[in-house]
Amino acid sequence: QVQLVESGGGLVQAGGSLRLSCAASGRTFSSLGMSWFRQAPGKEREFAAMINWSGSNRVYADSVKGRFTISRDNGPNTVYLQMNSLTPEDTAVYYCAAAPRGDYRDYRLYDYWGQGTQVTVSS
Repeated sequence: QVQLVESGGGLVQAGGSLRLSCAASGRTFSSLGMSWFRQAPGKEREFAAMINWSGSNRVYADSVKGRFTISRDNGPNTVYLQMNSLTPEDTAVYYCAAAPRGDYRDYRLYDYWGQGTQVTVSS
């Protein structure tokens, strides 16, 4: 079992920045691939970023590439999402997820989710 708790969401103006955190407990965090997804109202949950267990491989959705950075610290068992140059289109509930059972871009292949944190970007 893995427990995930996100934090760091909030209201920010367009062009601003936020850093999300996801604290993990349970299974050995350092062995887990971790991802961030987001879900806007009325839309399907979409992949944002992934980092492998060692941090040596990071993948981003085209919509966030160059603006978002995923990182992890296996000491405090935390994964981060630094979000810069935010736009209103980034408004969504952001979720972290652990241990995909296949294609890490497919939210249906994750068993472990946090509760989500709201990010709202005003224009």
